[in-house]
Amino acid sequence: MAENETGKELVHLWSRPGIIVVDKPKGPSSHQVAAWVGKMLGCQVGHSGTLDPQVSGVLLIMLGNAVRLAPLLLQHDKEYICLMRLHKDVPKESILKMAEEFTGRLYQRPPRKSAVKRALRIREVQELEILDTDGRLVLFRVRCDAGTYIRSLCHHMGFALGVGGHMQELRRSRSGTFDEKTMYTLHDVQDAAVAARDGDPARLASMILSVDAAVPELSAVIIRNTAIDAVCHGAALAGVGIISCAEFAKGQTVAVLSQKNEFVCLGKTLLPSSAFKPGDTGLVIAPTTVFMAPGTYAKGWTKSDKVIVPKPKQKPKDTRVPSKKPDGGGKYRPGPRPSWNRGPGQKSGAPKKRYH
Repeated sequence: MAENETGKELVHLWSRPGIIVVDKPKGPSSHQVAAWVGKMLGCQVGHSGTLDPQVSGVLLIMLGNAVRLAPLLLQHDKEYICLMRLHKDVPKESILKMAEEFTGRLYQRPPRKSAVKRALRIREVQELEILDTDGRLVLFRVRCDAGTYIRSLCHHMGFALGVGGHMQELRRSRSGTFDEKTMYTLHDVQDAAVAARDGDPARLASMILSVDAAVPELSAVIIRNTAIDAVCHGAALAGVGIISCAEFAKGQTVAVLSQKNEFVCLGKTLLPSSAFKPGDTGLVIAPTTVFMAPGTYAKGWTKSDKVIVPKPKQKPKDTRVPSKKPDGGGKYRPGPRPSWNRGPGQKSGAPKKRYH
């Protein structure tokens, strides 16, 4: 068993996939916070949506194989509360008017200190609300696409006002469907881990959300119990294994659930929902990310009883050519001499020159 920095053995308190929403404090990096949670719970972890060390707020920590959800969680819209400092005094009316101009699709270039390539990109700001102003300080709430740099936004807003400005403080208040009401501090997680280690896992279990809670916007497909194990082994799902489903289009990502509403996998649809009915034959969904372990449900598929008789081996084809001589007698002679056995400048089948 692995040991931590103090030499004590790590206790594996959580072995199922799940998500815990942590209130990241100012100071440590997102990677450090995720590593601390992993040591507390003794499981593999990952985080979605990196926050700078001086930024606080909602940070999603994925437990176990829930880290496979990272590509979906990274696409979630974000909401921030930001404190911006202007470099000169500006009337409040001008600030309110400027906020309206900075909604919609905006061009952005990542800051020099960012970890990505500084290429020009387009991000959409759905809402920008000025909450309060105090002298040169401006407090606002912004709801935007994933990957929007609020530091660059403050810089551009200061330019638009003609006085310059920079970001003073920043806090993420929402990521997708997860907000501050569902998050816990690191102290809360540590207290729950200690209680679970002492035999009371109820508090820790109440903090950890199921995997399907991260993708409520996906169309749900309910499948039969006899089809689950085959899907867990990577088999494509046919219409006969589907009980019910929501509407979806071809090529769309859907959530595949069991009859007990357990999250089985994510899959890509091979045809639209209007092209089949539950119980029809034909492949409908190809699994892309499986979360349920194989063997959780009994195998509903069996091998065929048909005995396959191996075909007899065929004799190799005779490549020799019959002799063209009249007195050949129907005998065979070898084919053309290979090139490595010919003399210099000698054509295929030509007699070798002899020198006396």
